[in-house]
Amino acid sequence: MILHLASTRDWEAAVAVGEYRTSTRGATLDEVGFVHASHPEQLARVAEFAYADADEPLCVLVIDESRVRTAGVPVVEEDGGDGELFPHIYGTIRTEFVVDVIDAGFDDHGNFRMSRSPDEEAR
Repeated sequence: MILHLASTRDWEAAVAVGEYRTSTRGATLDEVGFVHASHPEQLARVAEFAYADADEPLCVLVIDESRVRTAGVPVVEEDGGDGELFPHIYGTIRTEFVVDVIDAGFDDHGNFRMSRSPDEEAR
């Protein structure tokens, strides 16, 4: 499982067309060349770096990496700039790759929070 933090608006637009093409906040797949993703233990740090001042609803896309790879879309572990490896998805995220969507945002202290863990079953 790999994760991608998205604006809820961007995800809803993707559902309407069947694919998600946002690389990261303010940048598209076409501009960057891949979609940024995270391992679960990296997500909060990435969220606080890239989305801390976001005033729009956010969600976490839980992506089945095996579905992505089976579809022929490369997922490459690459250095984020400090030696830590992050999964980069070199293609669109088709909606069938996403096995769960979790509401997310920041609490009153600026800490990233999800409405539940990616390991919990959707209710």
